[in-house]
Amino acid sequence: MYDVIIIGAGVSGSAIARECSRFPLKIAVLEKCEDVCCGTSKANSAIIHAGYDAKEGTLMAKLNVEGNLMMDELAKDLDIPFRRIGSFVVCTDEENRDQLTTLYNRGITNGVPGLRIVERDELKEMEPNISDEAVAALYAPSAGIVCPFELNLAMAENAAENGVEFYFDSPVEAIQKVDDHYEIQTPNQTFHSKYVVNAAGVYADVIHNMVSADKMEIIPRKGEYYLLDKSAGKHVSHTIFQLPTKMGKGVLVTPTVHGNMLVGPTSMDIDNKEGINTTRKGLDEVAMKSSIAVKNLPMRDVITSFAGLRAHHPNHEFIIEEVNDAPNFIDVAGIESPGLSSCPAIGVMVAKMIQKKTNAHEKTDFKKTRKGLIKPSQMSMEERNELIQKDPRYGTIICRCEMVTEGEIVEAVHRIIPARSLDGIKRRTRAGMGRCQAGFCSPRVMEILSHEVPDIDMYKVSKSGGHSNFIVGNDKEDL
Repeated sequence: MYDVIIIGAGVSGSAIARECSRFPLKIAVLEKCEDVCCGTSKANSAIIHAGYDAKEGTLMAKLNVEGNLMMDELAKDLDIPFRRIGSFVVCTDEENRDQLTTLYNRGITNGVPGLRIVERDELKEMEPNISDEAVAALYAPSAGIVCPFELNLAMAENAAENGVEFYFDSPVEAIQKVDDHYEIQTPNQTFHSKYVVNAAGVYADVIHNMVSADKMEIIPRKGEYYLLDKSAGKHVSHTIFQLPTKMGKGVLVTPTVHGNMLVGPTSMDIDNKEGINTTRKGLDEVAMKSSIAVKNLPMRDVITSFAGLRAHHPNHEFIIEEVNDAPNFIDVAGIESPGLSSCPAIGVMVAKMIQKKTNAHEKTDFKKTRKGLIKPSQMSMEERNELIQKDPRYGTIICRCEMVTEGEIVEAVHRIIPARSLDGIKRRTRAGMGRCQAGFCSPRVMEILSHEVPDIDMYKVSKSGGHSNFIVGNDKEDL
């Protein structure tokens, strides 16, 4: 019997788990995939929005601004990269200038600090590669960039350090109320909990509809992206938006915390909750629209493309509330953009709801800090040599593009929430994230994973869990 079960190990579920772990409660997280950060949280713009876009008075606007303000301390406590680089919303037509003013006024109402409208000359000085058609832009200095993988993993690891249990490959098949608690059925086992938090992303409606007669709909909204090599990472120094439409903020151009450049996304509502395939039409749209606000984009430096799904609610609002006809069942649904920016505040909000219900008092031994993986590439030569003397594996480069060592991969495999696939190792160490996209390092990573984990031999090593195995048989059976 658990006090709290959280369904979903994305940024929302992991933030809620971390905040709830401040209290002496028995907590579990159920995740349908093989690792944390496998859904919407892994495929997005990696931006901490300032908070001027969400409509005044909405929960989305409130939590965006609160989450943004929390990010500096959170990044320090969890040892993750975060940079406040600022953002521009670019206007390329004088007739649309009033839209900038509307966004400015909305941002002021929402409590966004430092907002101002900059004119063409200053904009060109701050961003030399801005479009020649640009006439003005809304500047938001509080906007930032983060690594969504590291943020998600750090919150989950910190929650685990504080006693939260994580169950992977555990999709929820059924939920029913039994006496004073909920019974949750997965393929592997049945769980029991007094309180349930539904943070299931694009599947939040499926989970909600298991317990409520008042049915919910979550629409998967696909966004396709290009990722460019680090050689293109300084083409812009701020996040560059275009004036938004009813489908979202349009195609953006932004540096990443690791030195790449990200371009996208498209915005298309689809029916398939697993529809993360890229399309020629979508990627052509990204390439075409990105040039509206930024000129001379080096699209020859593209190293990969990907697509993600936003969990869009028809009301375009976060749904964070106890379900009317399912007491002690809390929905955290419709967490689309700015969900990444809002997740720290979402965690606090839901934890307060749980605390009020349980009358729990904060633990005195809560660990609010977490140490990230050792990264030799960020050390001085003296520090690196000292580390290699202690453990020679940190002197063996496995991923040449990102300079990831064997020691880092071994550490990722043995963390409190361990990597069990190549994608899991990639999200933790960046092995395979570089220019060759794992073309050279995959076999070595597979060897290390199979060597370090006794029950995963080379035949069982997968890209992302499930049936995504790399090796399907021998080409010389007699050997």
